[in-house]
Formats: sequence, structure tokens, C-alpha cells
Amino acid sequence: MTLNKVMIIGNLTRDPESRATAGGTNICTFSIATNRYWTNQQSGERQEEVEFHNIVAFGKLAEICSQFLGRGRKVYVEGRLKTREWEGQDGGKRNRTEIVAENMIMLDRAPGGGTQQLNRRQPAAPPTAAEAPTPVHAMAMESHDEIKVEEIPF
Repeated sequence: MTLNKVMIIGNLTRDPESRATAGGTNICTFSIATNRYWTNQQSGERQEEVEFHNIVAFGKLAEICSQFLGRGRKVYVEGRLKTREWEGQDGGKRNRTEIVAENMIMLDRAPGGGTQQLNRRQPAAPPTAAEAPTPVHAMAMESHDEIKVEEIPF
């Protein structure tokens, strides 16, 4: 048995980019930053490490991501790792590891509705119960599933 599963929560580092394949499949790419904090045992100083993750979504999930996500938004992404290889213009081999999104949950409010600001120095304080947004789920669907924009709950 094998397992290829990734779950991350972080902030978008840039607005999503959308395109379509020659066959008409929607593709959306974006990047998410995740932070890890710890205290240095010798100096007592607080340390931070940032990782950047490349995300790619296909089909209806790609449409939803490109329409509703933007730089600074906090999201949960679930998917699988995929490494692509290609030959660059200079003839050298290139590769890129991405998370192929299968599920996405927006964890903050939409712009204009009290969006949390991205704070690179310290983690944001958790929202109070009154401010806590309701997570919005968007899952990858089979090509035969039909979704209408009016049915999206946000």
C-alpha cells in the first residue's frame, strides 16, 4: 500500500493564474506560504522558517480558485504531490514539484468583508467567536458533475 497525500494551511503569495488546455480543461496555479516557528534553545530567540508550495488545480476547482482566491487569502489545500520534468530552452533538464489540489477550503473572509492581513513577522491572533469566518469548501469534481455559480455558497 502507498499513500500520496498533502494537507497544508497557508496564505497565497500571489493572485492565481488561470489558463485552459487545448482540450478546454481549466487550470489554475498559485503559490502558498507556510510558516514554522520555534525558539532557539541556546539564544532563546524566536525563529521562523517559511516554505513556499506550488499549487495546481484542474476543472471546476480551478474555476473556483481563480474566481475567489487572491494574494494574502488563508486557505486549506488538500491534494497529492506531483513532480513534472521537462527540457529547458537551454537543453537542460528542469523539474518542479507541485501539489495537485483535490480539495480547497477558504479560511478567511472575502476582501471587503474583514479579510485578515498577511503578517510575516508574527502569526495572526485567532479571531473571536463573533469574527470567526465559516469555512467554505470546494472539492474537485468529475467532469460530468455540473455546478452553477448560483449554487456556490459564498
